[in-house]
Amino acid sequence: MALASHKAFTGKSTVPAARSRTTVTRVCCQASSNQRRSFLQHTAAFTAAAAILIGSQPGAIAASLPPQDIKVICDAECSAKLESVPEVSLPSGLKYKDIVVGSGPTPPVGFQVVAHYVAMTPNLRVFDSSLDKGKPYDIRVGAGQVIKGLDDGLLDMKAGGIRRLYIPGDMAFPKGLKAAPGRPAVPPASPVVFDVQLLYIPGLEADE
Repeated sequence: MALASHKAFTGKSTVPAARSRTTVTRVCCQASSNQRRSFLQHTAAFTAAAAILIGSQPGAIAASLPPQDIKVICDAECSAKLESVPEVSLPSGLKYKDIVVGSGPTPPVGFQVVAHYVAMTPNLRVFDSSLDKGKPYDIRVGAGQVIKGLDDGLLDMKAGGIRRLYIPGDMAFPKGLKAAPGRPAVPPASPVVFDVQLLYIPGLEADE
């Protein structure tokens, strides 16, 4: 929406020299007043339109924003293939799908593992990621260093494997997480999804 211009008047006056100063001042002030009034009208209309959009169509505004460059373990094509992968359900309520079954050892309780993770809301919006931080995460399995769902989901993974964890709310973040720039909030006890890549287990050699 074009707003009123504040460009100064630069036209030459054609009135006699004796009255030139007074006449130009009057015309200038009248025009300036008209510009201010027009500017305020346009600004009010713009503000009202923006308020309506923000209040009633947040999805439309979000859709108009440029896509974020977010690194993922499992991209859209990978996620589509997951539809045909069998889902494993555990008594705790944790569910998972193996994207890649590793060929290395599984981590004993108390052992440290090195893994990449991408944490997402149920609609797969990323709120945390080791990929964005530029280095994998060290986790001592079974020690309660991470949320219960991730801890349990790592226990029977093999090194080299990639897994998508569907973590129920009671095994996720009981207090929730606040939103960050470009990242969604996680409500208290909300289900979350984790993609995990178990890189290796220090001290344990991969199976030959």
